[in-house]
Amino acid sequence: MNSRLRAVAAALTLLLLAACTAPDGGESERRWSPRPGTAWQWQLDGPIDHGVDVPVYDIDGFENDAATVRRLHREGRRVICYINAGAWEDFRPDSAGFPRSVLGKPNGWAGERWLDIRRLDVLRPLMAARVELCRERGFDAVEPDLLDGYVNDTGFALTAAHQLAYNRMIARLAHERGLSVGLKNDLGQVPELVDDFDFAVNEECAQYGDCASLTPFVQAGKAVLHVEYALALERFCGRAGQLGFSSMRKKLDLGAWRRPC
Repeated sequence: MNSRLRAVAAALTLLLLAACTAPDGGESERRWSPRPGTAWQWQLDGPIDHGVDVPVYDIDGFENDAATVRRLHREGRRVICYINAGAWEDFRPDSAGFPRSVLGKPNGWAGERWLDIRRLDVLRPLMAARVELCRERGFDAVEPDLLDGYVNDTGFALTAAHQLAYNRMIARLAHERGLSVGLKNDLGQVPELVDDFDFAVNEECAQYGDCASLTPFVQAGKAVLHVEYALALERFCGRAGQLGFSSMRKKLDLGAWRRPC
């Protein structure tokens, strides 16, 4: 296929993807969001592998510049911006902007500590800047990680109410910038948050036997982007397909390797 035909094909693909908006009308119709069953690639480590034949890529917002996003768009892909919303990371360029008072216990990943999500006054501008970076680089959506601190040992007395307030703040920050936003894990609050988020991103619901908790998203016409790390495909793909999930197996490093259902 020559370059002209490739450009036409990519443009047609984006037009088709643009039809995959949330079904509730109004402002949401001007935001792209994935429908149930949309195939995807999730790569947070290493140079982006452009050879995966899927319409959606989820990549690191800090590590990938606007040129990378533009290339993926030219290839006919929509692009989700991964950011960490629930933990401080010492390797990020904005790490010095987080006061020590909001840094909690380590969360098990090198260089990361839980955030005190009760401090909306401190964290709102910091997270707004991260979401704005996603918008400036041309991303279509945001995947804010670690939106379930209240069920972890963070070092802070976090409650379900604190988490709901924080997660809704993150969703508003994305929507105010014309970006869709995914609820990352936090299965216990899906009923309360399904209307605030445009899709879900889940890790290992099959491993822990709680995938049914995500069905409100599919019922609302919103994708569940799902990965398993330890289970073989035959252990989860059948059930995931019945539920309408977009499922694959990944390695924990979230490099290019994938095994889709």
